[in-house]
Amino acid sequence: MGSWLSGPRAAAEDMGVDFGYRGERLGLPKDGPGSVAPLGRRFGAIFVDWALCALIAYQLIAHGNTHAANNWALLVFFLLGVLTVGTVGFTPGKRLLGLRVVAEEGGRLGIVRVVVRTVLLCLAIPALIWDRDGRGLHDRLARAVQVRI
Repeated sequence: MGSWLSGPRAAAEDMGVDFGYRGERLGLPKDGPGSVAPLGRRFGAIFVDWALCALIAYQLIAHGNTHAANNWALLVFFLLGVLTVGTVGFTPGKRLLGLRVVAEEGGRLGIVRVVVRTVLLCLAIPALIWDRDGRGLHDRLARAVQVRI
């Protein structure tokens, strides 16, 4: 019963399995700059980005029409992600919370990988499936990782 409530990772750790820290398999530090970004900051960053995109869609594109703004906000979110992550490596929300998107091997992502990552992020479901390092499926397929600045 306890293993079911605590989850499979806790049950495996109780049996002696050592998973290491998040990002260890990627060669990233345990904490500090360059370490895997914590989940709370990543959620905060996406919330800031979505709020910014909804505001832009509501005020500039849809002129106050709520139904149209909801449809346009996703397109603005896609464009914001591709343009900002593709050029500087972070969105306004990520920058505000001290995060950056980098390639697994270090450095910036290429434009194709940024587009793949952003399309999968807009689909939402891939972003909700995580691996052992805390990366969403959208980051894993784009061979990207979100790190602290």
